[in-house]
Amino acid sequence: MSKQFRGSYTVSITPFTADGGTIDMPAWKRFLDWQIDLGVPGIIILGTTGEFLTISDEERRAFVETTVGHLQGRMDVLVGTMNAYTPHAVRYSVEAEELGADGLMILPPYYYTPTDDEIFNYYKAICERVSIPIMLYNNPFTSNVDMSAKLVARLTKAFEQVRYIKEASQDMARIYDILEETDGVMNVFAGERIVESYLYGAVGYVNPYGNYIPRASYRICDFIVEGRLEAAKRIQRQIDKMQVIINEGHPTYGHQCYSKALAAAAGYPVGDVRPPLTTFAALGEEGEARLKKLVAIMQELDALMDELEAEGPAARPDRVATAG
Repeated sequence: MSKQFRGSYTVSITPFTADGGTIDMPAWKRFLDWQIDLGVPGIIILGTTGEFLTISDEERRAFVETTVGHLQGRMDVLVGTMNAYTPHAVRYSVEAEELGADGLMILPPYYYTPTDDEIFNYYKAICERVSIPIMLYNNPFTSNVDMSAKLVARLTKAFEQVRYIKEASQDMARIYDILEETDGVMNVFAGERIVESYLYGAVGYVNPYGNYIPRASYRICDFIVEGRLEAAKRIQRQIDKMQVIINEGHPTYGHQCYSKALAAAAGYPVGDVRPPLTTFAALGEEGEARLKKLVAIMQELDALMDELEAEGPAARPDRVATAG
């Protein structure tokens, strides 16, 4: 358990061929090289953004194996291994560890709305079989389960592998509560509201924007840690503008098809989404219009990053003061 995760980790798309039939491994390797070249510290595959529910067992194994093999330790690799059926989650977790993953990101069992004891036993079954770090994933909007700070503390106390959590409940105070309940043992990764999450004690960010603006969306965490809060807030305002456009353009999980379209706009085509999700192609002229607006903000962000990085570390009048 010596591995320590910190900073902004891209929670990545899964690239598909034009017909959606297979994972596009050459496109994936180009995408990973882009992330490495920019200095992104870690990547999380097979999460919600990665359409994990559409991936076959054979594809899963090949994707994890290709990712670990291509990166060769140059950045951290976490793998989403959640499943509604505990034995499948255990099997996926064991496989990811055997293939060389640095850690796992695991949502509680979804659909069933399990009790705290059922959630505890799910993670227990996994922890009995793996030794690498586990990042709990609290997202009540997808899992229909909101893991309380007390449940998180119970899991942290029981299992030494459980030392990270992606906290996406949109309750900023939850970050503080988790740190209090776990006596500071748990490491919280923001699921949204990056600056505010860090001010409450987060140490990292699970970052969907890394699929198309990796430079800005990983450097924002560096700026916060350096105490450059105004710089970080300027980046977050631009990211928030992008999210508003995406939210208006698609009823559910628009970030997946837009993430892929925007990755292509950034020079890294990764195909479209698999059904039942609405493809970007199906959005037609409205999608293209929104894409144009989003690309303009991406260009503004590039210019902003040039400006902020030119200022250098000396321009740091403010310092992080956490709520804890």
